[in-house]
Amino acid sequence: MRRPLAPLPLCCVALLTLACDGRRPHAGRAAPASNSGEAAAVSEASKPFREQQIAPEAVHPFSARDLLALDRVGDPQVSPDGKRVLYTLRKTDLEHNRGRKDLWVVGLDGKAPIQLTSHPDNEDSPRWLPGSHQLLFLAKHEGKQQVWRTAIDGTPPAVVTRFPLDVASYAVSPDGHYLAFSADVFPDCEPQKILACTADRLEQRKGASSGQLHTRLFVRHWDTWKDGRRSHLFVWPLDGSRAPVDITHALDADVPSKPFGDSDEYTFTPDGQQLVFSAREAGTSEPWSTNFDLFVAPIDGSAPPRNLTPDNPAWDTTPVFSPDGKTLAYRAMKRPGFEADRFGVMVKTWPEGQVRELAPDWDRSADELLFSADSQRIFLTAQELGQTRLFALELSGGPPDAIVDDGAVSHLRRAGDRVVFLHNSLSGPDEIASVDLSGGDLRKHTGVNDQKLSRARMGEAERFEFIGAGNDTVRGLVVKPVDFDPAKKYPIAFLIHGGPQGSFGNRWSFRWNPQVYAGAGYGVVMIDFHGSTGYGQSFTDAIRDDWGGKPLADLKAGLAAAISQHPWLDQDRACALGASYGGFMVNWIASQWKDGFKCLVNHDGVFDNRMMYYATEELWFSEWEHMGTYFEHQARHELHNPVAHVDSWTLPMLVIHGSLDYRIPETQGIATFTALQRRQIPSQLLVFPDENHWVLKPANSLLWHDTVLGWLNTWLRAGS
Repeated sequence: MRRPLAPLPLCCVALLTLACDGRRPHAGRAAPASNSGEAAAVSEASKPFREQQIAPEAVHPFSARDLLALDRVGDPQVSPDGKRVLYTLRKTDLEHNRGRKDLWVVGLDGKAPIQLTSHPDNEDSPRWLPGSHQLLFLAKHEGKQQVWRTAIDGTPPAVVTRFPLDVASYAVSPDGHYLAFSADVFPDCEPQKILACTADRLEQRKGASSGQLHTRLFVRHWDTWKDGRRSHLFVWPLDGSRAPVDITHALDADVPSKPFGDSDEYTFTPDGQQLVFSAREAGTSEPWSTNFDLFVAPIDGSAPPRNLTPDNPAWDTTPVFSPDGKTLAYRAMKRPGFEADRFGVMVKTWPEGQVRELAPDWDRSADELLFSADSQRIFLTAQELGQTRLFALELSGGPPDAIVDDGAVSHLRRAGDRVVFLHNSLSGPDEIASVDLSGGDLRKHTGVNDQKLSRARMGEAERFEFIGAGNDTVRGLVVKPVDFDPAKKYPIAFLIHGGPQGSFGNRWSFRWNPQVYAGAGYGVVMIDFHGSTGYGQSFTDAIRDDWGGKPLADLKAGLAAAISQHPWLDQDRACALGASYGGFMVNWIASQWKDGFKCLVNHDGVFDNRMMYYATEELWFSEWEHMGTYFEHQARHELHNPVAHVDSWTLPMLVIHGSLDYRIPETQGIATFTALQRRQIPSQLLVFPDENHWVLKPANSLLWHDTVLGWLNTWLRAGS
């Protein structure tokens, strides 16, 4: 589970179904209290979505509308001369109910950012051409996503590729002469004609029967039904002197991986004559395999890909070469079938040297890798104690040194004697920042949301510790409500993270953001229970075969500790909310912790472990978590199965599910709602037919937040 319109009424609609039970929440329970601020919000929400003002201009408590109003900085790319950073800026497009990206550039010398492009659709994945001020990016051309070229001197953008299929991702060779790109193709087409053959076949399918015959699993993945296509990796000279070469045609694999793989999973060799990439060639075992290997293949297709890591049965990925071309670094897991195993940092002398692990005793999992300019160090990010920190690791040995401690760091880039990255925290979303190599002189280079954030009051966050299951130290986070008054008592929004190998730390989220609840007047409590990441691999491993055991004990102890340490939290007015594994835990709490909460919110949660196993797509997940297949280990899957305890459910629950969620299919949410309604428990069902495991469209996000907060207000504030 790891791994992101027209106006609609908030109840009993035909498509976005908020099903109402038609009864009072409880005998004698009053309707939710209202005030002028709430009335204004309702009035604003009743307008057509495209006419709404996303966030007020005056100073106000942070809300879901502020969340939508914030722009999103992404994909920073440092110029060849190290003086500028190219990046995408996503703004919410109310008229078309989506996000839209443009390209911007900012100087590292403090000059203001400049907008470079304004394509009618989206501009994405910017990349500098080596040794120049020209750049490439992805945008639509005649209905297909293609590679474009422009320059920072104002040169009008021009399309570079005119392939008959979408270019999904790409990378540029070190000399700037070649383009590696990925596209979804039918692998049974002739390699030399595979792009055109795929386009022709897709055209022929239009108007034909919609039936699809499958002969092996992975019939659908994340939010997409499989139609026989694979993502293949191609190489094409930028001067167009020859047709693209499919260098992965010999593999039964997606390159990059599906559904979230990108150009970080492949790279040119230092001489530009080969590509190293990660791929899972698992055949019929693909749905229960995490055995990704690194392969190398010549760019002219003269030889089939060669496996560089055949001895590791687990995950190898994200290859990176040192600037001097002598070392290949990558990340590797050790245990097959486990998607949340520790990623170690591996280095290999290129091309035929031995492989060794750096800092093998360091009990953290590496997220990103970047070599220093002198090729003697690797910068990396890793979760640690609620932060996502930047570390430096010497190739000569020794433990890593922390360079940036607070917040969440990602998208590492090198700029002379500095490391450039994106940085966010609970106080705001990603901005471009940098630090010198010694770890001092942290600079912020963009502040695209500074003005908007200055108008939105947020809650103060505090971390705390307590003794949880097994007498282990467990950590949590409390966020105070906006306009906090220590003399008052505040209702509690108890957020439970998904994964389950995840974390609620000092990072910004555009989905489950505690500041939305703090802005609505709730005290927020979040616990990093056993199974969470960033506290050592044994702590992460502890949830296996114990979904409803140690994590539940931690959640109980964590809420008690939060209330004890923060007396302003009202233990008699609490609601538990969670998604994915968090939704499973909400269903488990419904029978195992009934005296702790007045209400529950379950988003895309597991209701029945048996049908979850047989209906989900990535079988390795359930098989690892519950010790094997359901038919061989039924008792393990049933040990903590919410469906077995429906007879004791009593707590009111809001159920939310996306119809395109193939990770936890929507029947899990419908079944939960059926159980609640059949037991005559106050309940509502909010269905998003056009969303997957996440809620991504702006109008849907706003409806989601308004519905969830309305549910909390009904059960925690009625009559107050």
